[in-house]
Amino acid sequence: MLNEENLKIIKEHPGFIAAMDQGDLTTPSTLRKYGIPDETYQTEEEMHMIVHDMRTRMVISPEFNAKYVLGVILYKDSLNRQIYGKDFPNYLWEEKEILPFLKIDQGLAPKQNGVQLMKDLTEYDELIEQAKKYPIIGLKTRSLIGAANEKGIKDIVKQQFDIAKKVYKDGFLPVIEPNIELHIPDKKQAEVYLKEELHQAIRALPKDMLITIKLTLPEEADFYHDLIEYPNVVRILASSSGLRQTEADRKLSENHDMIASFSRALTEGLSYEETEFEYDYHLKQTIHAIYDASDYKVD
Repeated sequence: MLNEENLKIIKEHPGFIAAMDQGDLTTPSTLRKYGIPDETYQTEEEMHMIVHDMRTRMVISPEFNAKYVLGVILYKDSLNRQIYGKDFPNYLWEEKEILPFLKIDQGLAPKQNGVQLMKDLTEYDELIEQAKKYPIIGLKTRSLIGAANEKGIKDIVKQQFDIAKKVYKDGFLPVIEPNIELHIPDKKQAEVYLKEELHQAIRALPKDMLITIKLTLPEEADFYHDLIEYPNVVRILASSSGLRQTEADRKLSENHDMIASFSRALTEGLSYEETEFEYDYHLKQTIHAIYDASDYKVD
């Protein structure tokens, strides 16, 4: 059963959700942009330790707090990491009052019908049991749309909602992410097909089931706005999807009742070589810009 007070934070409080769920494939790129080349580490374990240090530096920074950040989406490896002797999810909630989420998909299947469905979730039961040990509120699943293929998009939405029903039954808030590739030529038409399928899938949900939807910023401002009117939809999140921070913030500010769930735009320009003062000031500027661009409403 979802905690009503925690749900209220996600639904009503101003702020945004930080995405720190880079997996094995995307972490090397994240570290390079942070100033750490591939040759710095030799094994996956060393890579995960370094990216954990990067995430820790961000989380312990004074401006990274519940006034601006509602939640953090974690990768499964973070469940095995600690900050000042506390498990990462516990530190977020107990020390920062920031709600932890967990990414549970295991990557993407090969492209078919213009899209990449999620691979089979063979670790689902194990991750559910782990998540239950922590104050984790929601579980995120991501798939990828690479063309305006109506059948492929229909398949993606069906898979996402089938998993979401399991997630909600297991006591967590589903975070559905049918991501659209940013630079495909038919992105606008893909958005039309996606929104149609989302409307149908949401209408078919049980009345008491809640979801959060994370979407690539649309070509047309407020294109997804009508989805928030469903009682089932707790929040609409925006992915930066590789956009530079200033562009992501600008586009986000045009979409009402949508808040950021940025990854690359959040870490853009941060460097391990910055002094504590330089780093905290840089992160403060970034957090305030993303916060200001995130729109919200209170019923």
